[in-house]
Amino acid sequence: MYERVRESALDRGSSKDRAEEIAGRTVNKQRRMEGRTPSRKTSGTGNPRRSLDDRTRDELYNRARELGIAGRSMMTRAELISAIRKH
Repeated sequence: MYERVRESALDRGSSKDRAEEIAGRTVNKQRRMEGRTPSRKTSGTGNPRRSLDDRTRDELYNRARELGIAGRSMMTRAELISAIRKH
């Protein structure tokens, strides 16, 4: 699939680097949709050495999911930090 997408992008006039980027992104998107590659949003919990305050809401949400914190989908970033610290 990668080669086909890359060649198609080259045929449309994209540079070699741009064609490779398009092909890579397309293949990665397909893999995520098939469940073969987790997306950063659905799996990352952030660097464990960083404080909770430095993590994104998605990272905090994923950490809360790992800890089994109920009601996390409705929590704000600050509420997630508080719930994780209390756990």
